[in-house]
Amino acid sequence: MKKKILIIVSNANAIGPQNRRTGTFLPEVAHPYAEFEKAGYQIDFASLTGDSPYLDALNLADDPENLKFLTGKGWADMQKAPKLETIEASQYDAIFIPGGLAPMVDMPEAPLLKQVIAETYERHAIVGAVCHGPVSLLNVKLSDGSYLVNGKNIASFTTEEEDNYARADVPFDLQAALTEQGAIFHAAAAWSANSITDGNIVTGQNPASAKGVGEKMVALLNNTKA
Repeated sequence: MKKKILIIVSNANAIGPQNRRTGTFLPEVAHPYAEFEKAGYQIDFASLTGDSPYLDALNLADDPENLKFLTGKGWADMQKAPKLETIEASQYDAIFIPGGLAPMVDMPEAPLLKQVIAETYERHAIVGAVCHGPVSLLNVKLSDGSYLVNGKNIASFTTEEEDNYARADVPFDLQAALTEQGAIFHAAAAWSANSITDGNIVTGQNPASAKGVGEKMVALLNNTKA
């Protein structure tokens, strides 16, 4: 049976006191999407509100995988992403949350998203996220009351990277917040590829890490029974 992946995207299009324009960062959805597509998976999208989501980093459209996503089925499907509450997430073998600054706006709390992530993790399906996407893992509590990230090896956009990117725009520091909830944080050199697997959680540091997150999720999925 074909494996099924649900990509959950933010609906935010602005962040911070200056209303910096934002959205899902193009390579952070396009590069994992390419890996899932090559693996032959069914790829579906959902967003928090069901409104058409936004893309950031369209200036990177000359990258082959980014261009294929934009001109092919990926972006067409993402624009029509239904509201998360209408999706039966338990039917998916994996969920993936791409980054961009947008998730920092609508994903730190988002009760239904937290519930979906906790349930996905606890039924031993795969949870993946990259760059600012791991903000979705914050405040996720498991059935025993513990934080999902507590004691887990996690990567995300780092304090060092944020200081040189969007410090004035983000509401809090993601690395610090994950660490505060007990994550064992793994920071590589700024802007270098860094993705990490811990059990059925796969996280990545930045745009350069998106392909690796996709590859690691595929590796986990291909090691599970169809």
